[in-house]
Amino acid sequence: MTTWLQDYQPAGGLWVSALLAALPIIVLLVALGVVRLSAHLSAALALVTALGVALLLYRMPAALAFDSAAMGVLFGVWSVAWIAFHAVYFHNVTVATGRFDSIKRVLAGFSEDRRLQALLIAFGFGALLEGVAGGGSPIAITAAMMAALGFPPVKAVVLALLANTAPVAFGGLGNPLIVLGRLTAPIMHLKPDQATELFSAAVGRQVPVLALIIPGFLVVVLAGWKRMLEVWPAVLTAGLAFAAMQFVASNYISASLVDVLAALTAMAALWILTRFWQPASVWRFDGEESAVSTAVKSERGALYAWTPYIILILAIFLSRIGTIFKNLPAWLDLTKLLHKADWVFAWPGLHNHVVQHPPITAKNAPYAATFTVDFLFSPGTVALIAAVIAGFAMGGRAGLLVKTYRQTLVQMRWALATIFMILAIAFVMNYSGATQTLGLALATTGAVFPLFSAYIGWLGVFLTGSDASTNSLFGPMQVISAQQLNLNPILAGATNTSGGVMGKMISPQNLSIGATAIGQSGKEGSLLRQTFLWSLLLTAVVGVISLLQATILTAMIPSP
Repeated sequence: MTTWLQDYQPAGGLWVSALLAALPIIVLLVALGVVRLSAHLSAALALVTALGVALLLYRMPAALAFDSAAMGVLFGVWSVAWIAFHAVYFHNVTVATGRFDSIKRVLAGFSEDRRLQALLIAFGFGALLEGVAGGGSPIAITAAMMAALGFPPVKAVVLALLANTAPVAFGGLGNPLIVLGRLTAPIMHLKPDQATELFSAAVGRQVPVLALIIPGFLVVVLAGWKRMLEVWPAVLTAGLAFAAMQFVASNYISASLVDVLAALTAMAALWILTRFWQPASVWRFDGEESAVSTAVKSERGALYAWTPYIILILAIFLSRIGTIFKNLPAWLDLTKLLHKADWVFAWPGLHNHVVQHPPITAKNAPYAATFTVDFLFSPGTVALIAAVIAGFAMGGRAGLLVKTYRQTLVQMRWALATIFMILAIAFVMNYSGATQTLGLALATTGAVFPLFSAYIGWLGVFLTGSDASTNSLFGPMQVISAQQLNLNPILAGATNTSGGVMGKMISPQNLSIGATAIGQSGKEGSLLRQTFLWSLLLTAVVGVISLLQATILTAMIPSP
């Protein structure tokens, strides 16, 4: 078997090599942020650049370069797109069957106080949508709902953008962390599921701090500090309930269920609180009069509205039962049974054909290229099954479900193409040595690396609009950088994810989605001006948390 040895300084010096190694990322960022090309065209240009750098600069054999790109595409199909697509499909089924209208009526009937409405819809329900579907759906849907309820349209979008922070790391059934775990597991010599669990736990010890801040932050932006203090019980209840369940679910249940459980817990806690407490006065916008609501207010109607989400939670819970409760009888351990359908194979022509060497590894070592297709255990498969069950339970017929599936394919076609190419870029950079070159260069930042790490994640999501894409591009690089600095690589990957969360509110894609949802296309600049500073400040909070965890609070970092 012929092998090829990676070269981490192909241009002679580390920083010159790193600058050239970063060309695919630079092309992607310039195409997206400066030239304003579409995401899929930008990714295509970056992929061509990545292959060019691998072949011309790193002298990677063409067969290995194209094999790594092909493996990246397949990885994108199964490990990312399969999950993201069926998460969106689940949401589309609730819309197609009309159940989503019932949910909106339940939310509208919660309270006439605009501050409480913002907490429930932007923060609570937005997090639920992020957990199930991800992408831009939480912003589009919650902004449109609030505008329909009488919120000033631009204010509605700003609130939706600001709220779409704390849940993003676990969005789309935990997809960003699943991607990160599967990409970096070989680098850390861990199993993919083990790496995902560790990253989930680590992020679950960072972002709950933000979840405590965001509810109060939302109300301050909406109504000011004084009006926020008038509803502090609701602010505290929403933040504390969400943060507590986010921590518990991320550390002890499953990354796929974190946002769904945390969002439902926060919304339930707010509902319970308002049975016993109400603000001293109802706050509305200037000149606004009380409106009679025709929303669903009965407990039975509310439970009926949430049926599809209950089905989804049960499906994911049952599929993960073996990881939640250890030592179950074989007949009850559905997790182990589902894993029996897994298909693990080595990628022909690439597996162990690339050799890594010090300082990336302790000694010369072959770079594995194995792939796992978890046919039944994948969150995407579970979401598909839950969507079909929920669809029939909501009165949908097979024809409607098939039609909705086709519509979802059309809706997501360019997003799926972008995912495939982003993952191809990541694999070409990993196997050519470009990622390792960047990691060695970033390791020279020394003690401030954890703070710097948060802004790398922020930059990635700002330009790609996706935490999963950012973890694909920068996750391996962050992990390698941490290893070179003798820092915990789990912390670096988690910080890339958590820092990326704060870029979501200023991503051009999400600004465009929000503006379009309220019929205000062209207002993206105004939205950016109202969210940019908050985005920078909240990323700094993530960086400081990471820096403290790397130096003083090291016990907070989970270990295998």
